[in-house]
Amino acid sequence: MNIYIGNLNYRVKEADLQKVIEQYGVVESIRVIKDRETGKSKGFAFVEINDDSQARQAIEGLNGTEFEGRTMVVKEAHPKS
Repeated sequence: MNIYIGNLNYRVKEADLQKVIEQYGVVESIRVIKDRETGKSKGFAFVEINDDSQARQAIEGLNGTEFEGRTMVVKEAHPKS
C-alpha cells in the first residue's frame, strides 16, 4: 500500500521518517517530495508498505500525531486520475 504523509516539517529526511514508520512494519520505500528547482522538501512524502494490515496500522497510529513540531496527516495514497 502506498501511504501519503503530509504536513511534514521541511527539515524531515527520509531516514527520520523511516525510523518512525518501521515501528509499524517493513518499509519498502520512502520518498520525501522535493521542489525541482530548489531541492527543498515540499512538506510531504510517500511511503510504500507491502503488507496492507501493517500499512493500515501505520495510518491509524500516525495520523494526527506530532513529529518534529508538526501534526502529520497520514492516509492511503490514491493515484492521480
